[in-house]
This record gives sequence, C-alpha cells and structure tokens, in this order.
Amino acid sequence: MTKTFTTICLLAAAAAAQSFPTRQYFHDFFLRPQSSQAIAGPQSLEDYISGGKLRLSLNNAIVLTLANNTDLRISGLQVETARFGLLKSEAVFDPAILTSFTPARNTSPTASTLAGASTLSTLNQNYQSQYTQLFGTGTLYSVTMAASKSTTNSSFATLNPSISSGLTVSLTQPLLRGRGWFLTHAPMIVAQRNVTQSEEAFGASVNDMLLTATNDYWAVVQAQKSLAVLQESLKLAQASYDHDKRSLELGAISQLDIYRSEAQVALVKLQIVQAEFQLKQAQTELRRMVGADLKASIAGLELELTEPAEPAGDLEAVDLGPALAKAFQKRSELKSVRIDQENAETNIRVATNGLKPNLSLGGFYSTNGIGGNTIDPTTGLVSASGGLLDSFGELGSLNYPSYGMTLTLQLPLRNRSAEADLGNALVVKKRSLYTERQRQQSIQQELKNAIDNLEQSKLSIAAAKVSRELAQKNLEAEQRKYELGVDTIFFVLDAQNQLSQAEQSLVQAEIGYQRALAGVDHATGELLEKYQVVVK
Repeated sequence: MTKTFTTICLLAAAAAAQSFPTRQYFHDFFLRPQSSQAIAGPQSLEDYISGGKLRLSLNNAIVLTLANNTDLRISGLQVETARFGLLKSEAVFDPAILTSFTPARNTSPTASTLAGASTLSTLNQNYQSQYTQLFGTGTLYSVTMAASKSTTNSSFATLNPSISSGLTVSLTQPLLRGRGWFLTHAPMIVAQRNVTQSEEAFGASVNDMLLTATNDYWAVVQAQKSLAVLQESLKLAQASYDHDKRSLELGAISQLDIYRSEAQVALVKLQIVQAEFQLKQAQTELRRMVGADLKASIAGLELELTEPAEPAGDLEAVDLGPALAKAFQKRSELKSVRIDQENAETNIRVATNGLKPNLSLGGFYSTNGIGGNTIDPTTGLVSASGGLLDSFGELGSLNYPSYGMTLTLQLPLRNRSAEADLGNALVVKKRSLYTERQRQQSIQQELKNAIDNLEQSKLSIAAAKVSRELAQKNLEAEQRKYELGVDTIFFVLDAQNQLSQAEQSLVQAEIGYQRALAGVDHATGELLEKYQVVVK
C-alpha cells in the first residue's frame, strides 16, 4: 500500500486559545510523519474530487477521518480538560495578597472627667495588607503590614492623631504530617499523570477510529464489488432470457419454458436493488466518517474508492506470542491503567502521611512604630508634628521588636478520616491491578480472534478462488450443453447462480482478509504506525 504522510491538525482549538493571550492553554494535536522523506498530502475534501467524484484510497480516508471526524475531535477535548486540571493543581502555590481598610467612628457618653471629654468621640482607621505563599517544603510564609490612625477629642491624648504601624514576618513549618516536597506536590504529580493518561486515552480513541474508518472503507468496497457481481450475473441471466425468447420465436421451445429464465432476470434485478440500498448505507457511513457530509456540495458526490480488495503479495502470517508481547507493550489501554496504579501509589503515600500527628513549628518577628502630632498636656496645643512617615521610620530602626515561636502538636486519639482515605487508596490500587489483568485478558482475546479471523480469511480466499474457477468452467459447460440441446435452461441458470455465489464468496473472503489484517494491527496497537500516524 502506498502511504501518504501528512501533517494534519486534529483539534480546532486554536481559536479558543486566542482568548488567553498570556499563556497557551489549548494544544492542538498533529499527525507527524515518522520519516524525514515524508510527503505532505492534501488536507481538504476538495483536493480529492476528480471527475465529479470523491476519489479516495484507504490512506486518504484515514487522513480525512483524522482531520474531520467530529467524534474524534470531541474525544480530544478530554486532554484539554486534564491540562486545566493540572493548572488548577498548581494553585496551592499561588501567592496571595489580602488587603483591608476599616474606618470606624465611635461616639459615647462619659461618666468621668478622666475620659477627657464629656462626650468621647474617636475615629479609628485601620489598614492591613498580608502576603502569603506556600513553599514546596510545606512551609507557609506570610508578611503582614498593618497601620492604624486614631483621632480622638480626649484632652488627655498625648498623640492626636496617633499613627501606629507594624511589620510582621512569620513562618510555619509542618514537622510530621504534610512535611516535604512530595506531599505538597502530590496533587500536581497526579494531575500530570492524568494529562498523560488522557493522552493515552485519546491515542486509544484514534486507534479505534482508524479501525472503524478502515472497516467502513472496506464495507463500501465490498458493497460495490457485490453490486458489480450482481450486474454481471444480470447480464448472463438477460442473455439466457434473450436466447430463450429467440428460441420461442423460432418455435424451438414452448411458452412454458421461458418463465424460468424470465424469473431469473427478475430475481437478479431484485438482488441488485437490495445491493444498491446496502451500498448507499455504507457510503453514507463512510461520508460521515471522513466528514464529507459536512458540506452540501460534497455530500452528494459519488464515492470512487481506489484501494484494491485483492491482497498484494504474500498473505500475512501472525505469531500469537510476539504479537501479544507487542500488544501488552503498545496498547494505550494498558498504559492508562498503569498510570492509575502509579496514582494509587502516590495516594497511598499521602494517606499514610495523614495518619501521622500534626506537629508544626512556627515563628514570627515583628517591628512596630508610632507617629503623630504631639499634644502639650498643659496647653492642649500641638508641640510637634508627625505622621505616617515617622511611624514607618521607627519600623526600620527596629527599636520596638516582637518575636516568638510556637510549637503545636495535634494528636488525635483516632483518625478515622485518614484511615478511610488510606483504605480507599489501597482499594483503588487493588482495583487497578485487577483492571490491568482484565484488560490484558480482553486484549489477548481480541488478538486471538483477530488472528483466527486472519487465518480463516486466508483459507477462505484459497477455497473461494477454486470455487469460482470451477463455477466458471461449470457454467461454460452447461451453456455448451444447452446450445447442443443436451441440457435444459434450468442447469444453465443454476450454474449462473453458483458462479455469482462463488464471486460473492471471493469478494467476502478478500474483504474479510483486509478487515482481519486491520483487526490484528488494532489489537497489537500498531495501526497508527502502519499509517505513519504520530499523535503530538
């Protein structure tokens, strides 16, 4: 088979990606040639129109399926979902700034001259800004900047308004539960594996879609060849009927002897009508597969398929042992379940850590400052002016530090939630092991069936060729006998039916061989390699 290599975009998500100018979130899938000598093939349906027909080889049908098939595009979106899941898992390390400003006026009556006013009025304006970030070691880091301004009508205030400020740096480090790079990055590790798993799942979808496209292609070829066989059978039946009509006109046969050949013509015509309907159905499915139904100008074109049904060269022979080893190595379904096992191992480690006591060490250091207008208590007048810059200046001088540490131990008497998480993780691991065995059994059965079908089709081709050759010789002999008057038309018509059935059997055997060959490639995971398709 002549292979046309191509580079085709499978997912048309680039338009959506334009809404994210700062980062590329959507990633297209491409079919890339595995050889540096690859020749790019056409990518548009219009490029395959020739003589008013849509002319396709099997490789052309595969190329168009990968480029236009709607089901395949939908399947590819699971990878984008997984990539956004990976992006979300990184959010735990995103720094955050929390800022608040709270002004409050408080007016209250006083019961003592010590309050400094008969009606005490205070205006407090509080500001706070905090920066927090989690580091890979599990360390929580925060920097808090706070400032407040207080204005009062109390005559005893020595700073009015008074402006105080503070800068605090604190660190909190888990020592047992939640400590270390692995635990903080475990969600990201799982999310990254999920991306790989979704890509493997998409690869499996491509493998399945190639098999479906191949079967749809050969279904049309078989329907066309079956129709051609019936049309040839109609010619033979019509020739026999015309011969009988001439014989009737010459008086060589009676009126009763012509009905058999006339009925044969009517029967073959009925079979042709049925075959034409089956061909239309097969063509409709292939058009949908390659996307030809998406354009009204192309949907109505007749399909001209150029791939010969007859196997070229020697028939393939497949050894189960090596083929099974390839399948276990290359099938995306097995790669996917192995990723599940890796994720289960990660979750088991995380759940095991969750059973540990929660011991953390924290420390902080802060520096404080104050500023404002200094009030002379004897005169009540401002003796010195000050403000926010004065308060900030004292922060830098470190004249008023505060520091300390905290050691916190949370020791649950029983942690049923963590026990349940660990139990679920172990169950998931066990399920993934059984799932791998189940998929291996399924792949092994699929491969055995495909190899059996291949061997059966090879034997069927050999037997069908012999049957067709004998049926052709038998028809020639019966026609000669009929012309000599030795046999009746019944034997000629029966020989015609036998030849038609032999031709149909040969077509079915040849198409069965092609389908079985594709089934073997699908079961071993080599169908993409066969058509030089690499998903990136």
